[in-house]
Amino acid sequence: MPIKIPDQLPARHVLEAEGVRVMGETDAVRQDIRPLRIGLLNLMPDKISTETQLARLLGATPLQIELTLVRITDHVSRNTSADHMAAFYRPWSEVRNERFDGFIITGAPVERMPFEEVAYWPELRAIFDWTQTHVHRCFTICWAAQAALFHFHGVPKHNLPRKAFGVFEHRNLAPTSPYLRGFSDTFDIPVSRWTEICSSTLAEVQDLQVLADSAETGAGLVDDRAHGALHMFNHLEYDSDTLAGEYHRDGSAQLPAGYFPADDPTREPKNRWRSHAHLLFANWINEIYQTTPFDLVAGLAAEGQAVLA
Repeated sequence: MPIKIPDQLPARHVLEAEGVRVMGETDAVRQDIRPLRIGLLNLMPDKISTETQLARLLGATPLQIELTLVRITDHVSRNTSADHMAAFYRPWSEVRNERFDGFIITGAPVERMPFEEVAYWPELRAIFDWTQTHVHRCFTICWAAQAALFHFHGVPKHNLPRKAFGVFEHRNLAPTSPYLRGFSDTFDIPVSRWTEICSSTLAEVQDLQVLADSAETGAGLVDDRAHGALHMFNHLEYDSDTLAGEYHRDGSAQLPAGYFPADDPTREPKNRWRSHAHLLFANWINEIYQTTPFDLVAGLAAEGQAVLA
């Protein structure tokens, strides 16, 4: 099935050129099925690239997806035009009374700041709590994953002496997990962050299960069953050239490890993670489909009452 996104969203033309089926509003209402409602709180600076990357993965699954783009209510993006934000994004204050089958929260370029000093931290905390009563399954990425673990479990993040930057091999620690169904024993993931969550700290929290980790960069994927959340510290959603763009943009002397052929930044990097990115998102969507209530409003209301009890 295709993904339903606004007709004029820039991601639409990119995805159609790649062969991803994209559905318009008129076609969507003709199908006698309930699409899965997925919200995307996009905190990344380059919002258009992130929209495209995540819509590509959601649109490749066999179910109809209705994607809603969400923003922090009073935060003004400095890297994306106001026209784009006004046309395609809804403030969280406007959607907070709605229910979603799934909700994705991306990373943000504030990872070295204490959580409490981030301008929108109070609203993000409210959003995390809201996911427990209005969202069936949540997926957090990079800084958002660290923020969620701090909010729900008090797990601190730690600054790294050197940026974790490159493509690193990860071990599949939970092959029976529904999220890692079909995964290889090892798989590569792009990493780009200045902070980490210590694996030893995660091991002390009863409700958390580390699904994948790397010898070089630590925990990479965590299942938070008590809060219906999957936390990914790294970036399986990245395009082939995303790390190259970061490297050239920052003018850094630090080459992304294991990324450029022969560590030569003039050579085109090879994408070694695309298949596992599609598999992870397909597994997440399938887990939602298998467990979400058909009557989303009534079902999530009951789930919310159970959480609050």
